[in-house]
Amino acid sequence: MISFDNTEIAFKYKSNKDLKRAHFLFKLVGKNGLVRFGKSMVPIAFKLHLPIKGLIKNTIFRQFCGGETIDECDATIATLFNYNVGTILDYSVEGQTDEDSFDATKEEILRTIQKAKGNKAIPFAVFKPTGLARFELLEKINDVDASLSFEEKQEFSRVFSRIEEICNYAHENSVPILIDAEHSWIQDAVDRIVESMMAKFNKEKCIIYNTFQMYRHDRLQYLKECIEKAKREGYKVGAKIVRGAYMEIERERAAEMNYASPIQPDKKTTDEDFNAAITLLIEEIEHTAICCGTHNEESSNLFASLIEKHQLPKKDNRLYFAQLLGMSDHISFNIAHHGYNVAKYVPYGSVKEVMPYLLRRAEENTSVAGQTGRELSLISKELKRRKSK
Repeated sequence: MISFDNTEIAFKYKSNKDLKRAHFLFKLVGKNGLVRFGKSMVPIAFKLHLPIKGLIKNTIFRQFCGGETIDECDATIATLFNYNVGTILDYSVEGQTDEDSFDATKEEILRTIQKAKGNKAIPFAVFKPTGLARFELLEKINDVDASLSFEEKQEFSRVFSRIEEICNYAHENSVPILIDAEHSWIQDAVDRIVESMMAKFNKEKCIIYNTFQMYRHDRLQYLKECIEKAKREGYKVGAKIVRGAYMEIERERAAEMNYASPIQPDKKTTDEDFNAAITLLIEEIEHTAICCGTHNEESSNLFASLIEKHQLPKKDNRLYFAQLLGMSDHISFNIAHHGYNVAKYVPYGSVKEVMPYLLRRAEENTSVAGQTGRELSLISKELKRRKSK
């Protein structure tokens, strides 16, 4: 069993100044009112051209992002890899709605694949489908009974081409690529696209990974169906397993529109399905590859114990742990210290454009029970340890 209490290992890569800044930030994001205020006021400040970019870049941006460009992420990539932690370059620009922006995002994702090619420090590329497609279009496609206009069919053809070009480039360069999950009311459309990409590009090994949000009560069954379909049709399932990111939005929408919520009844059932999913994937490892995306210590230890139980090499490229930059260093660096594959999601993009991502991270830290308190206690422990030396 891995101990996640070794703060010397967890924070060895951070200076005292970095740790104190992180401590200050987590104290701030632990205040619900302050986070809500920031969520409403920061976009207004940008619209009014108030000089807040420098403040944001030196605080919350520095904690959770690698830089504004791929090249600005080089220092973070090198630092992480010095401690055997990989980087997943995540172009985190959101909310685009026009074709030129979608094409520009596609080109940026291709550049992340090029950066990862042959680079052991960057084991995956990643993209978010809504960075390449209009949300409303995916919502319409999600309904298999909806009929698309000629223009919408043409638009979807362009979306599919963008995604196929990215997946083909990843396949040509042997760079596994994670496709992020979306809201439930567009996820079926995303799943159909990703399944078609897996069938085309995952015949020999897993290049294309879908993301399964286990806070949905139907995802474990869907994962089982995906594996059985892949076995029948002769390809492999790449699976990133996460708990999920849109719980409050999903529940509110279900209540407002009077349909059954797709969300699990409680955290216990989410945890059980998450653990069942990684267990299933390990048992089917000849047909799968796993990115275990978790900030949960119990699930991390379970994944490590399953690897050991099935006598799989710790450095098997089909087996990865993943966490977000700026969070759960006690998990990431202690896992790496024990010789397992682990990578950090390293978001990047202009400060203004990644603000939706940053505000979501702040909100997540206030909503996940114990997350902020755990981060603060570990940072405090390490600061005290260093002071007593």
